[in-house]
Amino acid sequence: MEFAGERIVVTGATKGIGRATAKLLAARGAEIIAIGRNQAELESLSAETGAEIHAVDLADPEAVRAAARSIQPVDRLVNNAGTTSLEPFLETSVEAFQELMSVNVVAAMIFGQECARSMIARGKKGAIVNVSSISSSIGFTDHAAYCASKGALDSLTTVMANELGRQGIRVNAICPTVILTPMAVKAWSDPAKAAPMLQRIPLGRFFEPEEVAETIAFLLSDKASMVNGVAMPVDGGFLIT
Repeated sequence: MEFAGERIVVTGATKGIGRATAKLLAARGAEIIAIGRNQAELESLSAETGAEIHAVDLADPEAVRAAARSIQPVDRLVNNAGTTSLEPFLETSVEAFQELMSVNVVAAMIFGQECARSMIARGKKGAIVNVSSISSSIGFTDHAAYCASKGALDSLTTVMANELGRQGIRVNAICPTVILTPMAVKAWSDPAKAAPMLQRIPLGRFFEPEEVAETIAFLLSDKASMVNGVAMPVDGGFLIT
């Protein structure tokens, strides 16, 4: 029960990594504030975990700001919400690019701002984890907007860690490879595309959301009390091959 009494926000909490993380943290005592788009899925998560739920369009900065302010006070934050769009670079639309930046980066910035302000006002030494991707450093075909958004999130993480660390708030990112979430299934369902990825992972498999949730829980916890400003690969060794 290491998170007993802690109010922890998880964005993108309805599926995949977010849902697994919300369930894990709730099992360890946290009071979960779950953010997502799908009301029915939020309600099912609340039934499982007792989470406080908020349906928010994370592509709408004004709606994100209003939601982030309404849920305070918050002790820790997991910026997990993300979306993707598969288009060759020459066909990437401005609309798709802007939507990915809004959901994957701008929403994380806004939640980070509002939660950090709450922590600072209360003298709370909290923690924030941004869920990035190895796509922040690998130029995957058809992932121009997604790779750009995750590169931006990594850079944002370093600035947050530098500035907020001086206020006692640690900020880190995790960079998974392919996790078996609905979004990953969409992106990697073609065996011909998946095979080269699997060949580059020394552990020889893709990952389950629960494995990533454990890493997030570690970075949120006091066990990681001197870990700040890292973009931690959770990739089975992909980046070393």
